[in-house]
Amino acid sequence: MSLTVDTNTVTLNNKTTIPAVALGTWQASTGEAKEAVKVALQNHYRHIDTAALYKNEAEVGEGIIESGIPREEIYLTTKLAVTDFFNVQEAFEESLKKLKVDYVDLYLMHWPYAVNQETQERIPCDFVDVYKEMQKLLKTGKVKSIGVSNFTKKKMERLLADPEVTVKPVVNQIELHPLLPQDEFIAWLKENDIQVEAYCPLGSSQANLIDNETIKTVAEKYHADPGQILVSWAVQRGTIVLPKSVTEHRIISNLKTVVLSDEDFETINNLHKKEGIKRVVNPKWNDFDD
Repeated sequence: MSLTVDTNTVTLNNKTTIPAVALGTWQASTGEAKEAVKVALQNHYRHIDTAALYKNEAEVGEGIIESGIPREEIYLTTKLAVTDFFNVQEAFEESLKKLKVDYVDLYLMHWPYAVNQETQERIPCDFVDVYKEMQKLLKTGKVKSIGVSNFTKKKMERLLADPEVTVKPVVNQIELHPLLPQDEFIAWLKENDIQVEAYCPLGSSQANLIDNETIKTVAEKYHADPGQILVSWAVQRGTIVLPKSVTEHRIISNLKTVVLSDEDFETINNLHKKEGIKRVVNPKWNDFDD
Protein backbone atom coordinates (compact mmCIF):
# COMPACT_ATOMS: atom_id res chain seq x y z
CA MET A 1 0.00 0.00 0.00
CA SER A 2 1.24 3.49 -0.81
CA LEU A 3 0.79 6.74 1.07
CA THR A 4 -2.23 8.83 0.06
CA VAL A 5 -3.73 12.11 1.26
CA ASP A 6 -6.23 11.13 3.96
CA THR A 7 -9.75 12.28 3.08
CA ASN A 8 -11.57 9.94 5.47
CA THR A 9 -14.44 11.34 7.51
CA VAL A 10 -16.16 10.10 10.66
CA THR A 11 -19.90 10.37 11.26
CA LEU A 12 -20.85 11.79 14.65
CA ASN A 13 -23.91 10.90 16.73
CA ASN A 14 -25.78 13.96 15.43
CA LYS A 15 -25.24 12.72 11.84
CA THR A 16 -22.70 15.42 10.97
CA THR A 17 -19.32 14.38 9.59
CA ILE A 18 -15.83 15.37 10.69
CA PRO A 19 -12.52 14.90 8.80
CA ALA A 20 -10.47 12.11 10.37
CA VAL A 21 -7.20 14.09 10.40
CA ALA A 22 -6.87 17.64 11.72
CA LEU A 23 -4.11 20.14 12.20
CA GLY A 24 -3.55 20.53 15.94
CA THR A 25 -2.35 23.97 17.06
CA TRP A 26 -1.43 23.40 20.73
CA GLN A 27 1.92 25.03 21.62
CA ALA A 28 2.14 26.83 18.28
CA SER A 29 3.94 30.00 19.30
CA THR A 30 3.27 33.58 18.19
CA GLY A 31 3.54 33.86 14.43
CA GLU A 32 3.57 30.11 13.86
CA ALA A 33 -0.12 29.25 14.11
CA LYS A 34 -1.25 31.52 11.27
CA GLU A 35 1.28 30.13 8.83
CA ALA A 36 0.65 26.53 9.92
CA VAL A 37 -3.10 26.88 9.36
CA LYS A 38 -2.57 28.57 6.00
CA VAL A 39 -0.16 25.85 4.83
CA ALA A 40 -2.43 23.08 6.09
CA LEU A 41 -5.56 24.37 4.37
CA GLN A 42 -3.69 25.00 1.11
CA ASN A 43 -2.48 21.37 1.24
CA HIS A 44 -5.78 19.49 1.59
CA TYR A 45 -6.46 19.73 5.35
CA ARG A 46 -10.07 20.61 6.09
CA HIS A 47 -10.09 20.27 9.88
CA ILE A 48 -8.41 22.76 12.24
CA ASP A 49 -8.33 22.34 16.04
CA THR A 50 -7.60 25.22 18.41
CA ALA A 51 -8.62 26.39 21.91
CA ALA A 52 -8.97 29.54 23.98
CA LEU A 53 -6.22 28.19 26.27
CA TYR A 54 -3.79 28.00 23.34
CA LYS A 55 -4.01 31.80 22.99
CA ASN A 56 -3.74 31.55 19.21
CA GLU A 57 -7.37 31.75 18.06
CA ALA A 58 -6.76 35.13 16.39
CA GLU A 59 -3.84 33.71 14.41
CA VAL A 60 -5.86 30.65 13.45
CA GLY A 61 -8.58 32.95 12.14
CA GLU A 62 -6.04 34.92 10.11
CA GLY A 63 -4.62 31.70 8.69
CA ILE A 64 -8.09 30.62 7.59
CA ILE A 65 -8.67 33.93 5.82
CA GLU A 66 -5.24 33.97 4.15
CA SER A 67 -5.60 30.37 2.96
CA GLY A 68 -8.31 31.39 0.53
CA ILE A 69 -10.32 28.28 1.39
CA PRO A 70 -14.05 29.03 1.88
CA ARG A 71 -15.17 28.84 5.52
CA GLU A 72 -17.91 26.32 4.69
CA GLU A 73 -15.27 23.83 3.50
CA ILE A 74 -13.44 23.92 6.84
CA TYR A 75 -14.27 21.99 10.02
CA LEU A 76 -13.25 24.27 12.89
CA THR A 77 -12.99 23.28 16.55
CA THR A 78 -12.27 25.47 19.55
CA LYS A 79 -12.62 24.91 23.30
CA LEU A 80 -13.97 26.51 26.45
CA ALA A 81 -11.09 27.39 28.77
CA VAL A 82 -10.91 26.21 32.39
CA THR A 83 -10.89 29.88 33.44
CA ASP A 84 -14.21 30.61 31.71
CA PHE A 85 -16.57 28.13 33.36
CA PHE A 86 -18.70 30.89 34.88
CA ASN A 87 -19.17 32.86 31.64
CA VAL A 88 -19.70 30.28 28.90
CA GLN A 89 -21.70 32.50 26.53
CA GLU A 90 -19.25 35.41 26.75
CA ALA A 91 -16.22 33.14 26.34
CA PHE A 92 -17.75 31.52 23.27
CA GLU A 93 -18.52 34.89 21.67
CA GLU A 94 -14.96 36.02 22.38
CA SER A 95 -13.63 32.93 20.60
CA LEU A 96 -15.81 33.67 17.57
CA LYS A 97 -14.54 37.25 17.52
CA LYS A 98 -10.88 36.19 17.67
CA LEU A 99 -11.38 33.50 15.04
CA LYS A 100 -13.20 36.00 12.80
CA VAL A 101 -15.96 33.50 12.02
CA ASP A 102 -19.74 33.40 12.42
CA TYR A 103 -19.82 29.86 13.77
CA VAL A 104 -17.67 26.92 14.85
CA ASP A 105 -18.35 23.34 13.90
CA LEU A 106 -17.38 21.91 17.28
CA TYR A 107 -17.10 23.48 20.74
CA LEU A 108 -15.48 21.41 23.48
CA MET A 109 -15.19 21.74 27.24
CA HIS A 110 -11.40 21.62 27.41
CA TRP A 111 -11.12 20.07 30.89
CA PRO A 112 -13.74 19.08 33.49
CA TYR A 113 -12.36 21.57 36.02
CA ALA A 114 -12.63 25.30 36.71
CA VAL A 115 -9.35 27.07 37.44
CA ASN A 116 -8.62 30.50 38.92
CA GLN A 117 -6.90 32.71 36.32
CA GLU A 118 -4.44 34.25 38.80
CA THR A 119 -3.58 31.39 41.13
CA GLN A 120 -4.00 28.53 38.64
CA GLU A 121 -5.65 26.60 41.45
CA ARG A 122 -8.79 24.55 40.98
CA ILE A 123 -12.03 26.17 42.17
CA PRO A 124 -15.41 24.53 42.92
CA CYS A 125 -17.62 24.16 39.86
CA ASP A 126 -19.74 21.30 38.53
CA PHE A 127 -18.78 20.43 34.96
CA VAL A 128 -22.30 19.07 34.37
CA ASP A 129 -23.74 22.56 34.93
CA VAL A 130 -21.16 23.99 32.54
CA TYR A 131 -22.11 21.45 29.90
CA LYS A 132 -25.76 22.43 30.25
CA GLU A 133 -24.74 26.01 29.47
CA MET A 134 -22.91 24.74 26.39
CA GLN A 135 -26.10 23.00 25.26
CA LYS A 136 -27.78 26.41 25.06
CA LEU A 137 -25.22 27.54 22.48
CA LEU A 138 -26.62 25.04 19.98
CA LYS A 139 -29.86 27.01 19.80
CA THR A 140 -27.96 30.08 18.57
CA GLY A 141 -26.84 28.33 15.39
CA LYS A 142 -23.30 29.55 16.08
CA VAL A 143 -22.07 26.09 17.01
CA LYS A 144 -23.00 22.90 15.18
CA SER A 145 -21.84 20.29 17.72
CA ILE A 146 -20.61 20.16 21.32
CA GLY A 147 -18.35 17.75 23.11
CA VAL A 148 -15.79 17.32 25.86
CA SER A 149 -12.07 16.82 26.30
CA ASN A 150 -9.94 15.10 28.94
CA PHE A 151 -12.96 13.40 30.51
CA THR A 152 -12.44 10.07 32.26
CA LYS A 153 -14.98 7.25 32.09
CA LYS A 154 -16.25 8.18 35.57
CA LYS A 155 -16.87 11.78 34.50
CA MET A 156 -18.50 10.70 31.24
CA GLU A 157 -20.85 8.42 33.16
CA ARG A 158 -21.87 11.23 35.51
CA LEU A 159 -22.45 13.60 32.61
CA LEU A 160 -24.57 11.12 30.65
CA ALA A 161 -26.59 10.18 33.74
CA ASP A 162 -27.91 13.71 34.30
CA PRO A 163 -31.49 13.99 32.98
CA GLU A 164 -30.93 17.60 31.94
CA VAL A 165 -28.10 16.60 29.64
CA THR A 166 -30.21 16.20 26.52
CA VAL A 167 -27.43 16.47 23.94
CA LYS A 168 -24.84 13.71 24.07
CA PRO A 169 -21.25 14.89 23.47
CA VAL A 170 -20.24 14.04 19.92
CA VAL A 171 -16.61 13.47 20.94
CA ASN A 172 -14.24 13.13 23.85
CA GLN A 173 -10.81 14.50 22.92
CA ILE A 174 -8.12 12.73 24.94
CA GLU A 175 -4.41 12.00 24.85
CA LEU A 176 -3.84 8.91 22.71
CA HIS A 177 -0.71 7.38 21.22
CA PRO A 178 0.96 3.93 21.26
CA LEU A 179 2.29 4.50 24.79
CA LEU A 180 -1.15 5.57 26.04
CA PRO A 181 -3.60 3.59 23.87
CA GLN A 182 -6.58 3.56 26.31
CA ASP A 183 -8.18 0.67 24.39
CA GLU A 184 -10.91 -0.12 26.92
CA PHE A 185 -11.97 3.51 27.25
CA ILE A 186 -12.15 3.93 23.46
CA ALA A 187 -14.34 0.83 23.23
CA TRP A 188 -16.65 2.16 25.96
CA LEU A 189 -16.97 5.56 24.28
CA LYS A 190 -17.79 3.94 20.93
CA GLU A 191 -20.38 1.71 22.60
CA ASN A 192 -22.00 4.92 23.84
CA ASP A 193 -21.90 6.45 20.34
CA ILE A 194 -19.24 9.01 21.26
CA GLN A 195 -16.33 9.40 18.87
CA VAL A 196 -12.76 9.73 20.09
CA GLU A 197 -10.28 12.44 19.16
CA ALA A 198 -6.58 11.76 19.73
CA TYR A 199 -4.26 14.58 20.78
CA CYS A 200 -0.49 14.18 21.14
CA PRO A 201 -0.64 11.32 18.59
CA LEU A 202 3.06 11.72 17.80
CA GLY A 203 4.10 11.62 21.46
CA SER A 204 6.50 14.23 22.83
CA SER A 205 9.89 14.55 24.48
CA GLN A 206 8.49 12.57 27.44
CA ALA A 207 7.15 9.86 25.13
CA ASN A 208 9.42 10.03 22.10
CA LEU A 209 7.67 8.03 19.40
CA ILE A 210 9.17 9.73 16.35
CA ASP A 211 12.57 8.27 17.26
CA ASN A 212 11.17 4.96 18.54
CA GLU A 213 12.98 2.04 16.89
CA THR A 214 9.84 -0.07 16.48
CA ILE A 215 7.98 2.80 14.80
CA LYS A 216 10.98 3.56 12.57
CA THR A 217 11.22 -0.09 11.50
CA VAL A 218 7.53 -0.16 10.52
CA ALA A 219 7.94 3.16 8.71
CA GLU A 220 10.77 1.81 6.56
CA LYS A 221 8.50 -0.98 5.28
CA TYR A 222 6.06 1.56 3.87
CA HIS A 223 8.64 4.13 2.71
CA ALA A 224 6.99 6.46 5.20
CA ASP A 225 8.22 8.61 8.05
CA PRO A 226 7.40 7.77 11.69
CA GLY A 227 4.83 10.58 11.93
CA GLN A 228 2.90 9.16 8.99
CA ILE A 229 2.86 5.72 10.60
CA LEU A 230 1.61 7.13 13.92
CA VAL A 231 -1.19 9.06 12.19
CA SER A 232 -2.06 6.00 10.08
CA TRP A 233 -2.27 3.83 13.20
CA ALA A 234 -4.57 6.35 14.88
CA VAL A 235 -6.87 6.53 11.84
CA GLN A 236 -6.91 2.74 11.53
CA ARG A 237 -8.08 2.52 15.15
CA GLY A 238 -11.11 4.58 14.19
CA THR A 239 -10.05 7.71 16.04
CA ILE A 240 -9.97 11.30 14.81
CA VAL A 241 -6.34 12.35 15.01
CA LEU A 242 -4.81 15.79 15.65
CA PRO A 243 -1.12 15.86 14.70
CA LYS A 244 0.51 19.21 15.48
CA SER A 245 3.34 20.74 13.50
CA VAL A 246 4.45 24.20 12.43
CA THR A 247 6.97 22.90 9.88
CA GLU A 248 5.62 23.01 6.32
CA HIS A 249 6.92 19.66 5.08
CA ARG A 250 5.75 17.88 8.25
CA ILE A 251 2.30 19.46 8.08
CA ILE A 252 1.98 18.18 4.51
CA SER A 253 3.40 14.71 5.24
CA ASN A 254 1.23 14.15 8.33
CA LEU A 255 -1.91 14.11 6.16
CA LYS A 256 -0.59 11.22 4.05
CA THR A 257 -1.58 7.88 5.54
CA VAL A 258 -1.25 4.22 4.67
CA VAL A 259 -3.21 1.10 5.61
CA LEU A 260 -1.01 -0.95 7.93
CA SER A 261 -0.90 -4.72 7.71
CA ASP A 262 -2.56 -6.59 10.58
CA GLU A 263 0.88 -7.61 11.81
CA ASP A 264 2.27 -4.07 11.84
CA PHE A 265 -0.92 -2.69 13.36
CA GLU A 266 -0.67 -5.20 16.21
CA THR A 267 3.03 -4.50 16.69
CA ILE A 268 2.19 -0.85 17.37
CA ASN A 269 -0.85 -1.83 19.47
CA ASN A 270 1.46 -3.80 21.76
CA LEU A 271 4.27 -1.25 22.02
CA HIS A 272 3.11 -0.03 25.45
CA LYS A 273 3.46 -3.56 26.85
CA LYS A 274 7.16 -3.46 26.07
CA GLU A 275 7.92 0.17 26.86
CA GLY A 276 5.33 1.07 29.49
CA ILE A 277 2.51 3.59 29.72
CA LYS A 278 3.55 7.24 29.37
CA ARG A 279 1.25 10.24 29.71
CA VAL A 280 2.37 13.58 28.28
CA VAL A 281 -0.30 16.04 29.49
CA ASN A 282 -1.38 16.25 33.13
CA PRO A 283 -1.74 19.79 34.58
CA LYS A 284 -1.18 20.26 38.31
CA TRP A 285 -4.89 21.00 38.89
CA ASN A 286 -6.04 17.91 37.05
CA ASP A 287 -6.81 14.48 38.52
CA PHE A 288 -7.42 11.59 36.13
CA ASP A 289 -8.42 9.42 39.12
CA ASP A 290 -11.01 11.90 40.42
